[in-house]
Amino acid sequence: MKRRTFLSIAVPVAASALLLRNCDEEILTTIEELQLRLILRGGKTFLDGRWQTVDVGIDSAGRLHFGPQLAGTNIIELKDKIISPGFVDILADNSIQPEVTNSTFEKYKITDGVTTALQMHGGNTDCGDYYQRFDRKPHFINYGVSTFVMGIRSNADSLASRKKLIEKNLAEGALGVSHSLEYQPAPFEEVLEYARLARKYDRPLFLHLRYSSREQELDGVDEAIQLAQKSGARVHIDHLHSTGGTFHMSQALDKIRTANSQGLRITTCVYPYSYWATYLSNRRFDSGWQQRYGLSYGDLRLVGTSERLTAGSFARYRKSSKLVAVPEGTMPLNETVDLALKEDFCMIASDGGIQFEPRSNSHPRGAGCFATAIRHALDVGMKLETVIEKVTWLPCSIIGNELQSRGKLEEGKIADLTVFDPAQVNGQATVEDPNQFSAGIELVIVNGEIAYHKGKLEARNGRPIRAEAAT
Repeated sequence: MKRRTFLSIAVPVAASALLLRNCDEEILTTIEELQLRLILRGGKTFLDGRWQTVDVGIDSAGRLHFGPQLAGTNIIELKDKIISPGFVDILADNSIQPEVTNSTFEKYKITDGVTTALQMHGGNTDCGDYYQRFDRKPHFINYGVSTFVMGIRSNADSLASRKKLIEKNLAEGALGVSHSLEYQPAPFEEVLEYARLARKYDRPLFLHLRYSSREQELDGVDEAIQLAQKSGARVHIDHLHSTGGTFHMSQALDKIRTANSQGLRITTCVYPYSYWATYLSNRRFDSGWQQRYGLSYGDLRLVGTSERLTAGSFARYRKSSKLVAVPEGTMPLNETVDLALKEDFCMIASDGGIQFEPRSNSHPRGAGCFATAIRHALDVGMKLETVIEKVTWLPCSIIGNELQSRGKLEEGKIADLTVFDPAQVNGQATVEDPNQFSAGIELVIVNGEIAYHKGKLEARNGRPIRAEAAT
């Protein structure tokens, strides 16, 4: 009888934690195959429900592995740093000449710790064409879009033709349906048809609510809930603290909480700033804006400068659609954002993007939203693991299957990672100068490759995030 040898080898990759070889007088093993391409050592991770200091390894396929002493060819020491899943921005904005501005936009996202930026507030009117064009470009981060109803409504007269274009986008990979009712009002029954399309394709409906005034903002929340009830769609309310909960946040949250307890699926987001900014050409600045918001011309700040507006400059800048910011404290954080962040259905999203250099007329949230959010959350006593979930897994979960392999620190997940210093992390962008990299973001990895490290941009390894075709 042949003597058979069984060899048990402890391997540092969890997927191969115990490799049994049944050999005929042979020992077959190749140590080289067990080496990981990159190991992050000494950082703190929230893994399996608790904070741990373990090695985080990345294999040749860009997948994650964890262990006490992993073996690899490249080790980065990260003493006292936090290793987090990469931040996911579901409300990014790169709508002005995106083919030209995309590189600048992504640069300021990656330096804020963002590994995936999805344009779910606006998006594109032809999503199939968008992906074809953008897939040919190099990207620092992962990218994707929703179908842009505002643009479609501007170019298609009938509801039937609009629905046809929306369905085409959904069939070609659009991640959701988005509409901004305040900026382009549409009848409820029409919007309900868009919600039904979102439900048909199992994509979320992203809504900028209809009202931002003290008297009517809760009516917009009610409308979103009614759309979810009648369509069965997942509904996401964009930046609740600036449209829907500016003056009545507690009541708005109560309405959403009650709706979800009844089986609906409604989520929302906030950005960690106490002021909003928007373009002078939009409906917020239609006649009567001073009374609606209790503001005057001198309260408006031209973003990217230290200039405050006058009646004359207001009229001039409105023609060129400049972006202006209202005063800090217009949306007090303790009365809006802090209340919303206590809810498990609320996450962080920027509603912004830096698109021009050297100085941009863009809200500073486009460059500093996520570092600012972490700093603020820690300052008000929120657990670090809670705010991390609100910038990683929670936004992934509302998109659906397309992001299921990202947003968590788990064996075999895609290695999108953000490493930051919890003592230093903070946004540096301001109204006067929004083009500022965030502080405390030390290392960002996208699909297993280092994209940003210690202030230096490196590999462009971003990939498209598109929905699978409906069956």
